[in-house]
Amino acid sequence: MSYQCPLCDTPLQKESGSFRCTNHHQFDIAKEGYVNLMPVQHKRSKDPGDNKEMMQARRHFLEQGYYAAMRNRVAQICTQFIAQPASLLLDIGCGEGYYTTHVAETLHTNAPDLHVYGLDVSKPAIRYAAKRYPNCRFCIASSHRLPFAKQSVDAILRIYAPCKAEELQRCLKTDGILVTVTPAARHLYQLKELIYQEVRLHDEQAESIEGFVPVHEEQLHYPMQMNGTDACNLLQMTPFAWRASDTVKTTLQQQDQFHCEADFLLRVYRRI
Repeated sequence: MSYQCPLCDTPLQKESGSFRCTNHHQFDIAKEGYVNLMPVQHKRSKDPGDNKEMMQARRHFLEQGYYAAMRNRVAQICTQFIAQPASLLLDIGCGEGYYTTHVAETLHTNAPDLHVYGLDVSKPAIRYAAKRYPNCRFCIASSHRLPFAKQSVDAILRIYAPCKAEELQRCLKTDGILVTVTPAARHLYQLKELIYQEVRLHDEQAESIEGFVPVHEEQLHYPMQMNGTDACNLLQMTPFAWRASDTVKTTLQQQDQFHCEADFLLRVYRRI
């Protein structure tokens, strides 16, 4: 299984140092091992996705293990619900590969032939992921134009990432699964308290995805204790960073210990 050309939707064949289709569209493989499948005409900005600073903040935060419980549970859910034999799992919005590589390591124990792909629009994130995690295949591409053929994917992992329902339906095989992670009501409540005068709880309503039926849902809630540096990195990797004042950032940085709740909803949908 390989990629699909983002320009003409024909299969891409791997040749020496690049992927090519029958219409002679060519996409070079970077020295780190990833391929850029996001043509200029498909970009909404010059450098879409998280920039290097945002990516580094997320990487430093995740490496401290604050979201390890969620990552581990996601991998267990994938193991439980992916029907075997399976050949391809796609992590949409994979960032720098923190979740992708762990899911791959977990699944390869029982499914050594499964290929795990990570996709993101951020070039800095994908470059880092490809360089660090050789057990996965990474590409720069839009989640709204997945570079995979019709019904070629066994499972899709989507942690916070947006994606069009018709693309999920197109790429997933019949009975394929979609695993999603979204914020539950009190996720990062204490962080939001510093920014907003009135804190609104996250909406826990499950999304209705055309062509899919829900088969599993669970909540994962736990407290986190962190120092000021980690709290600032947490802020930087969230959309709340755009609303935070310099005073809030300084206050966080000076914290010896910052208490914050992690609250996730993990759901599984099956394509019908």
